[in-house]
Order: sequence, then structure tokens, then C-alpha cells
Amino acid sequence: MRGSEQDIIIDLIRTKGPLTGLEIKKEIDADSLLIWRTCKTSRELRVRTLATRYMRLDRHVDGFARLSPSILREFLTYSVTGLAGNPDPLEKRCREVMGRIHEISGYKLGLARQMVSEIMEEFEAEVSKNHQICFIIAGDIVYDMAHDVPRPERSTGRLVKGSDMDLVAVVDDTLPDTSIAKLDELIYQKKYRMLINPAINEEVDYKIKRLGLIRNQARFDDFKHMVAVKILHEGLLIWGSKDLFSAVKAILRENALPEKLEELERLAKVFRDKAEKTILDGSLDKEQIQNLHLFYSTEEFEEFE
Repeated sequence: MRGSEQDIIIDLIRTKGPLTGLEIKKEIDADSLLIWRTCKTSRELRVRTLATRYMRLDRHVDGFARLSPSILREFLTYSVTGLAGNPDPLEKRCREVMGRIHEISGYKLGLARQMVSEIMEEFEAEVSKNHQICFIIAGDIVYDMAHDVPRPERSTGRLVKGSDMDLVAVVDDTLPDTSIAKLDELIYQKKYRMLINPAINEEVDYKIKRLGLIRNQARFDDFKHMVAVKILHEGLLIWGSKDLFSAVKAILRENALPEKLEELERLAKVFRDKAEKTILDGSLDKEQIQNLHLFYSTEEFEEFE
């Protein structure tokens, strides 16, 4: 970005106060990558990052492990840029943005619990008390990092309210196939209604798994198994059998999977540090950065550019 454009960002913040990356982008007709690089390298600007970074698995990345949020998402949604010589307004705006992130996370967590409760109220009448079921939630919500920035839902392209709700329903090995099919139908119906209801407009991704499948996935021997394990490892219980939830966590521990995920997260942090330095030094053009998946995921590239 040319010096005059850098001055535009500085003047914008002087006029409107500290801004998120997305707010800056809405005001300036410039590429996201150039805005980020300018804000990060300017001596007159300070970028305060509010994100809790966590490991995500991505088959496009060498070694599969990268940090979430991406550099782009972190800047646009979870960072505030202010003037280097005026820290008080930056601190105040950071508190406001962080408060909003926590509010969104709490709302989505409550919505997920309500959804599951309503599903199981209808389903439990058909299932013997001898069977165990639990629901686990994962993703942004677990890390108190949910956002409401509109984005396209993958299957329909319809805009939804930010972070999706990632749910795993774990059932015991003896639950009949007919019962699993009924549960699947109930979850899908509720998922669809939440997506099309303008007042809710939330995306839910879900899987139903017998405990035996989780034992198989714990082999951690291909990409899909790695993703499944990572979701279960970070997941929190939001409904159902505590014993079944504990059994899931025990399977992961017995296979030393928390340690394997910890090592992948360490590698993801190394990858992130190198990516940021490489992009900031200007040694790669935009196409190279996109092809190497250093700045944004494919979906984010399509969404923001």
C-alpha cells in the first residue's frame, strides 16, 4: 500500500477511533492483504489481537496443522487497530469488541443447548433408558471465539450468522440402527429450520457416532480420523451421559492422542510465525500466498476478495 493510502487509514482512525480490520476494509477500497500488511508494519499504528488461537487441521497445509483463526480472519474479526500514540481509546475499543465476542459465543452455546434439548425431548420417548447418548460441541464456541460476521453456508451458499455450531452426538454401541436414523432425522429437521428461519439463520454441522466408531478413529491413521479426534478432544459436553462423555475422553487418552494433538499445535504455531514473517517481508506475491494457504483458507479467499 502506498504511503498516501497508509495516511488514509491513519486519518480514518483519527476520525472514527480504533477500528476492527473489517471496519477498515469497509471504508477503504483496498485489498485485505495490503491493509493488514500496512497496519502491521506502520510505526504510527498498533494492531491489538484479541483472538485465542487454536489448532485446526487443513489438508492443504504441509503437515496438516494450522492455527485458527487464519491471519485474515484474526485481523478482520478479532483485531483492533488504533494509533500508536493514543493507547486509551484502543484499550477501550478492545474491551468492547471482546465483550461482543463473548456475548455471541454465549448466545450460540445457549442456542445449541436449546436445540439439543428440544430434539431429545422428542427422541427420548422412543429410546430405552438402557441406552446412553451425549452431545458434544466443538469449534469457535468452545474457545469463546464465536463471531457473527455473515458468511456463506457451504451447502446452499446462503449467508448465515458467522461461526457455525459443530455438534457430535455420541451413542452407545447397542443403540439400534432404526433409532440412529430417527435421531438423524430429528437433528436434520431442526438444523434446516434454524438455517431458514430469518430470526435465527444459524448453521449447524453434526455427526452421529457409535462409541465403536470413535475407537476406530482413535487409530489416528488418516486425515479424516485426525479431524474427528481433534474435534472430540476439544469438545465440551452440553447434554446427556457424563459416563459416555468420559468414555470418549478415555479412548483418546489411552491412545496418547492429546499428546499427538499438542505436538501438531506446536508445529502449527511454528508454521504461523513463519507465514506472518514471510508475508510481511514482501517476498511472495498474492498468488503465491494464496496457493500456499498462508493468509486465508480457500473459503475465506472467496468470501473476502
